[in-house]
Amino acid sequence: MTAKTNRSQADRDPAQWMPPAESATCTYLVDWTATRLRWALPMDDSEKTALLELAEPCADSVVEYETAP
Repeated sequence: MTAKTNRSQADRDPAQWMPPAESATCTYLVDWTATRLRWALPMDDSEKTALLELAEPCADSVVEYETAP
């Protein structure tokens, strides 16, 4: 990820920002979801809806995580 791309993301969730490279979509969504689950972070309805819709083409992706200590 370039610095410019990282700045454009800021603190926005997938409902508001996705990586510009379409090939990165599934990896980004898996990483985003694993982080939320690991740290038991809340998710609002728009974020959940966006994740479910955006993840439709990622049927073969698996979210693996360990809960934080």
